Amino acid sequence: MLIRSLTLVACLLPLTASTPTSGHKRDLFPTVVLPHATVIGSSTLGIDSFKGIPYAQPPVGALRLKPPQPITSNLGMLAAVEIPRGCPQFYSQANTSALPASVLATLLNTPLFQQIQDSGEDCLTINVQRPSSASPASKLPVLFWIFGGGFETGATQEHDATNLISTSISLGKPIIYVAVNYRLGGFGFLPGSEVLADGSSNLGLLDQRLGLQWVADNIAAFGGDPTKLTIWGQSSGSISVFDQMALYGGEYTYKNAPLFRAAIMDSGSIVPADPVDCPKGQVVYDQVVAAAGCSTASDTLACLRTVDYATFLTAANSVPALFSYGSLALSYTSRPDGIVLPLSPELLATRGQYAPVPFIIGDQEDEGTLFSLMQSNISTSAEVVQYLSTYYFNDASLENLTALVAAYPDNPSAGSPFNTGAMYDLYPQYKRLAALIGDLVFTLRRRVFLAIATCVKPDVPAYSYLGSYLAGTPVVGTFHGSDILAIYGSQPTVASLSLQTYYINFITGLDPNDGTGLLPTWPLWKTKKQLLNFQSLANVLIPDTFRDAQYQQILSMDSTLRF
Repeated sequence: MLIRSLTLVACLLPLTASTPTSGHKRDLFPTVVLPHATVIGSSTLGIDSFKGIPYAQPPVGALRLKPPQPITSNLGMLAAVEIPRGCPQFYSQANTSALPASVLATLLNTPLFQQIQDSGEDCLTINVQRPSSASPASKLPVLFWIFGGGFETGATQEHDATNLISTSISLGKPIIYVAVNYRLGGFGFLPGSEVLADGSSNLGLLDQRLGLQWVADNIAAFGGDPTKLTIWGQSSGSISVFDQMALYGGEYTYKNAPLFRAAIMDSGSIVPADPVDCPKGQVVYDQVVAAAGCSTASDTLACLRTVDYATFLTAANSVPALFSYGSLALSYTSRPDGIVLPLSPELLATRGQYAPVPFIIGDQEDEGTLFSLMQSNISTSAEVVQYLSTYYFNDASLENLTALVAAYPDNPSAGSPFNTGAMYDLYPQYKRLAALIGDLVFTLRRRVFLAIATCVKPDVPAYSYLGSYLAGTPVVGTFHGSDILAIYGSQPTVASLSLQTYYINFITGLDPNDGTGLLPTWPLWKTKKQLLNFQSLANVLIPDTFRDAQYQQILSMDSTLRF
């Protein structure tokens, strides 16, 4: 693929023009010279794109399941013009309970299908997109994107920032966009005591951190200002944003300078987690080892590093996946290890051990619907309690979990999708479970973080929102992830234009408001504890007090609600 790309570039280079048009370069293949490579990109619609730039040594062979290593040799000329390879994906766990689903899961997880999707171990790359007018003297603010996907799926190839950058240009506030690929599933977040002892936990977070360091070293050559970087993520990417804020107990400097100056968290923040070597994490590790045929090895982790790619991929994907029955009780997630993440995220927040940077944080109104579609056999309150105890919170007493479930009325009209009456209750506990899961992981967890942040870092600006622009959508409502289309500009709606404008204002000036009065003023959350509610046709302020009884119940037992 690299040879084909270089051949294409070589053939077309004589056809490029150097005469500016409408203030933009017409170079079809813009070139940026870095200390370790000369990068050739592509240009269209006034936006330059450089895709798939390596930022780390390939994590293969002896470097599989090891912390990422920086590039130490010159890579020569890189043709960054094609869709970059994604890291190995974990689509679904194969099982035998339903043949069609099992066949589909098996197909999705095969190396052949992943090759068709262009996924593989050599995947640690970065994308950079910028206005074509940018030069090393531009010093533009930088937006660093961390994609979501439950720490199991996702890639930089999924999102293109052309529309977002074009909007920034039209507002007179041009930005540079960076997206990072990082290891997922068993390749990036394998738990277990063996992993902890080896110092190889939270590899996906370390990949993200090395990507940030690469940006600090190289983004100026693209026209970016490394001192004006905002980290942004959605779902597990949003959880990763807080993790980056709290990495090493809040250490976010590199070469004596901050790696970022602001953060945006869309659907995710301080999700409590048990340690890397917790019992449920060890179960995952032992299953992967067994599936890889390494159970009898004297060093099981070393064995996992030596098996062929297909064997390890199949083994890593033999445990429950994101959209399996266990849902957000993830097999793979970021977990405290005493060093990279010294403590569970909510404890780090409470102790103020996170970067004191301005942030935006928000949720979709119906965060839990997508993750409650697979549990159709749950039909009673007792079964909801047992489900949470078995799959999620092993350390919580049945008495406390019963109280938690009781805080959510056994009435479809009170469940999610919210404000839909008795409609869309797919099974007797669907809307209730959707409300519970959505609050425990996302919506009310956001409020917990804001309350903590206001207390421990009261001078740090924080803004919060709730997305309701898809209200009335059957079954799922304004579902988890629906904000991605809006923010990337795939839908020219009121919500999309609003979100883009607020975000660009924040990225460039650390304040979502621009003082023009064209959009409602977005107040600091601490002022009156208000949310900016993005609706389909308008943006309004609402009090962040809904489901307060449930919020208080979660607070009262938070130490046992670790994933």
